[in-house]
Amino acid sequence: MLDGFQAGLSWLIVLRKREALQAAFRGFDPVKVARFQERDVQRLLADPAIIRSRRKIEATIRGARAFLAMREEGVDFSRFVWEFVGDAPLQSTGPVPSRTAESEAISKALKARGFRFVGPVIVYAWMQACGLVNDHAKDCFRRAPLARRG
Repeated sequence: MLDGFQAGLSWLIVLRKREALQAAFRGFDPVKVARFQERDVQRLLADPAIIRSRRKIEATIRGARAFLAMREEGVDFSRFVWEFVGDAPLQSTGPVPSRTAESEAISKALKARGFRFVGPVIVYAWMQACGLVNDHAKDCFRRAPLARRG
């Protein structure tokens, strides 16, 4: 969700508004967010503490519903996405890309399930945040510990 809100903005803006977004979206609980209606969209659009983009707000609600639909179908979201990377973090040693074949595949699959604001660039940033890819520089202190997770 936060990666979607970041689209077109700096991460600093999102990080400064993270707590307000978390409160506005009920702790990021998909069950609660999936119940949001137009009155909730209007409430969020009036909240100066968050990023007030109708498209991003509606995408978040739609994403919660899509996530729950997957759960109802018996699809574990974590298993679903990890299968795209062979159940282990991708290890990258070259320049950090903005998108990969894997982020494009995940993006396409998420869109097919009804998610929005999940283009391949946003998905790649999300993959970095969730540990699906380890693209830390060779001399970065985080590279080795993350490489061992795979």
